[in-house]
Amino acid sequence: MYDSILVPTDGSDHAIRAAAHAEYLAAAFDATVSLLNVVDLDARAGPFSAGGVGDEYLDRLRAEGRETVRETELATDTAAVRTEVVFGRPAETILDYTDEHGIDLVVMGTQGRTGLPRYVMGSVAERVLTLAEVPVVTTRATDDDQPVEGYDEILVPTDGSDAAAEAVEHAVAIAEQSGGRVHAVHVVDDGAVASTGIPMPSEVLSELDSAGEAATERVATRVRDAGLDAVSAVRKGRPAETLVTYAAEHDADLIAMGKIGRTGLSRFLLGSTTEKVVRRADTPVLAVEPEQE
Repeated sequence: MYDSILVPTDGSDHAIRAAAHAEYLAAAFDATVSLLNVVDLDARAGPFSAGGVGDEYLDRLRAEGRETVRETELATDTAAVRTEVVFGRPAETILDYTDEHGIDLVVMGTQGRTGLPRYVMGSVAERVLTLAEVPVVTTRATDDDQPVEGYDEILVPTDGSDAAAEAVEHAVAIAEQSGGRVHAVHVVDDGAVASTGIPMPSEVLSELDSAGEAATERVATRVRDAGLDAVSAVRKGRPAETLVTYAAEHDADLIAMGKIGRTGLSRFLLGSTTEKVVRRADTPVLAVEPEQE
């Protein structure tokens, strides 16, 4: 499933936490890990770059970048680690590196050293998550962090879309390596109708419940066919909030979901539910791009 994993790092606690997840996944799939520090020369040099910057200054920035990578590398014990420091705009450079080096998976923190509060996803992570053509795991460091020893409980939200189905395959592959259990969850969004002040007809609610049960059972069947444990659930509420709550209640170690659902417009617009889950969940989120035609 994964042969090459990229960890962009700025040395923050969130990046180091991401490296720990990458280390586990690399060991599980016998993958190589690339630790990449991107030096944003424009941001670092600022107005003083108008006349160019000297080699001594560039060498100092490279040295700082190597130290940042070294700090992150403390979280990884796997021997197959590649380290690199490059100059460029962070998000674009990460995306280009992913394409040029055949990266299968990007694992990164949602906030960096200059990160804003946890409800505002870092612009670099958001851009990479939205535009990357490979799956992206986003995670953050929290006070409750424990060593990454596996993914015992994996949550897979499903709306029956192709993107959700693709996320299932990644969840199954990871569960096969970790021996984890997969939770297939569908959320009936009754909030959209409730906000209009018009009660949802019982027959419509029943149809939505039935559709959700069918969607989760398809996922559970796929998981059980792989010889893994699966549970299914249909919940009512606002999708993102309900999923985050479910993940916390069931001690989920990973949420695997499609970037866009049935209402997704294009790969350039991250699905609102996925975006909200990434921003609010303490659980790492694996966002999967649906296969392109």
